[in-house]
Amino acid sequence: MQLLYQTHSPYARKVLVMAHETGLAARLHVMHQETSPTHRNDLVFALNPLGKVPVLVLDDGTTLFDSAVICEYLDGLHDGPRLIPAQGPERWRALRLQALAQGMADAGIALRWETERRPVHARWAPMAQGQAGKLLAAYDLLEREAEFEGSLDLGQIALATTLDWLEFRALPDFRAGRPRLTAWFEAFARRPSMTATTYEGQTRDAA
Repeated sequence: MQLLYQTHSPYARKVLVMAHETGLAARLHVMHQETSPTHRNDLVFALNPLGKVPVLVLDDGTTLFDSAVICEYLDGLHDGPRLIPAQGPERWRALRLQALAQGMADAGIALRWETERRPVHARWAPMAQGQAGKLLAAYDLLEREAEFEGSLDLGQIALATTLDWLEFRALPDFRAGRPRLTAWFEAFARRPSMTATTYEGQTRDAA
C-alpha cells in the first residue's frame, strides 16, 4: 500500500504512528508530498479531490482519505488489540479524544494562518486570539479530566501527534501549569512509533 504523506502534518503522522503501533508500517510505501491550499499538488489531487494528505492507496487501487478513515481501515488489518474499541465507554472515549485532538490541530493551523502564513495586511488578530483560546481551553480540559490516561488507543495517538506538532510549530504552550498532561506526553513521545516519525520541514504555500 502507498501512503501519501507529509513530514510536517499532524494528520498524516497520526496514521503512520498507528501503522507502527499495529505492526503494519512495513506494509506501507510512504511517499512525502507537499500540499497546501495555495500550492496545488496534481498527484495528490488525482487521488483526493480535496488535495490533502494523508491518502492511502490500496493494492487494488482504491484510495482512502481523511486520517480517521485510514486509521479505521488499518485497525482492521492487524491481529493485536484494536486501537479503536468496538463498543462501550472505551470506544467513545477514544473517539472523543481523537476528535478533540483533530480540533486542536485544526485550531493550530488556523492560528498559523493568522500569525505567519497570510500576508501581514490580511491577518486578523481577533481570529488568532479565538483560535489560541480554543487550544488553551482544550489543554485545560485534558489536564483536568486526564482524558489521555488508560490503554493505548487511537485517541492517545492523535493527541500525542497533535501536541508534538503544536510544539514543533511553537504554538501556545501546553506544558505550563499542566503537569499531568506534560508527563504523559513526555512518556508517550519516547515510544518507538514516535521517535521513528519525527516532524521535519516547512509548509510551502507557493510553488
